[in-house]
Amino acid sequence: MFSQPLLIASRSARMRRAVTGTPALRRLADRFVAGETLDQAVASTTGLVDRGLHVTIDHLGEDTLDAADAAATRDAYLALLGQLTDLGLSGQVEVSVKLSALGQKLATDAEQVTLANAVAICEAARVAGTTVTVDMEDHTTVDATLGTVRDLRGEYPWVGAVLQSCLRRTEADCADLSTAGSRVRLVKGAYAEPASVAHPAKRDVDLAYVRCMRTLMASKAYPMIATHDLRMVEIAESLGTELGREPGSYEFQMLYGIRAAEQRDLAARDHLVRVYLPYGEDWYGYFMRRLAERPANLAFFARSLFSR
Repeated sequence: MFSQPLLIASRSARMRRAVTGTPALRRLADRFVAGETLDQAVASTTGLVDRGLHVTIDHLGEDTLDAADAAATRDAYLALLGQLTDLGLSGQVEVSVKLSALGQKLATDAEQVTLANAVAICEAARVAGTTVTVDMEDHTTVDATLGTVRDLRGEYPWVGAVLQSCLRRTEADCADLSTAGSRVRLVKGAYAEPASVAHPAKRDVDLAYVRCMRTLMASKAYPMIATHDLRMVEIAESLGTELGREPGSYEFQMLYGIRAAEQRDLAARDHLVRVYLPYGEDWYGYFMRRLAERPANLAFFARSLFSR
């Protein structure tokens, strides 16, 4: 009932100012965001790795309209990858990148700038001995994002792609990407999408997720099952057994701050579990999408916003 307005608000400059200026909401954001600085992100990452978990780190930011800001995002990732190398964490930690933060929405030379920035990050990841996953954003960016992934995989075949089961097109994209060694993160989707391109009913999104899971698990791809839905976790485990998947031939992914006990439980059962850990000053859009997914937080959100 409240998810759609929150998803729309995630793109509102007025709501951004209201939320980021509310101390109580900034504290609530700490549940989902591992701080605003690199040092804070690395400290949280180290704690997760010490508990037997793997991590993918997202330097928050999206919808960049200035080439200098896109370059700053690139440089933040280069610094992050250097830090991971220095601390010996690159074997357990990779990075996730949104192309709109690297220049995908620039008014001029968007494709060239985005690819150049992404190549620089992938090369730094190669030197560090880790990988990069390219995040998926709203449906208007899917073709451009998958095109950039294809370009990057020419030199860096380990670059991961993300598919959202809420989109009607995703089952076809999943079949296309289910090739040997292809790293594919499967999510349900966290953007406000029109019914013309997305399944409007949760049940249909779930069914599409299961069909995509089966496609990936039955292929020679490397599935990254990103879900907090314990039914989907059980189905993935059953598919792994049914299809003869060896431990380490697929992984589970969950968000930082959500279902921590389940993350540890899966790892204790010899699954590779990767925590999606975001950090940075531009946390508003990410935070609002997490609120939309967790109705239990909405009452606190409303009280904090309207009792300033």
